[in-house]
Amino acid sequence: MAYESKFKRDDIDELFDAVLTLEDREDCYRFFEDICTINEIHAIAQRLQVAKLLSQKKTYSEIEGITKASTATISRINKCLVYGADGYKRVLERLKDEEE
Repeated sequence: MAYESKFKRDDIDELFDAVLTLEDREDCYRFFEDICTINEIHAIAQRLQVAKLLSQKKTYSEIEGITKASTATISRINKCLVYGADGYKRVLERLKDEEE
């Protein structure tokens, strides 16, 4: 692995290995419904939508209206897009490639 996370631990590696075994959307629903609360799933999904809208150059007020995310959440995600580990960027690029 070229990227070295500051959060790297064996238990987190095992969690990510488990995620990598998921084969389809049904597997994802089943696993995430068991491992997360519904509010956690909603929060993660909202963050991805905020990142997508930020990458589309939407304004904070537009994003707030669409996602109902707070400006603090939007700002935090924007910082990740600008200064983070490129996780959002990599996933958004892959999702965009799949759409095309």
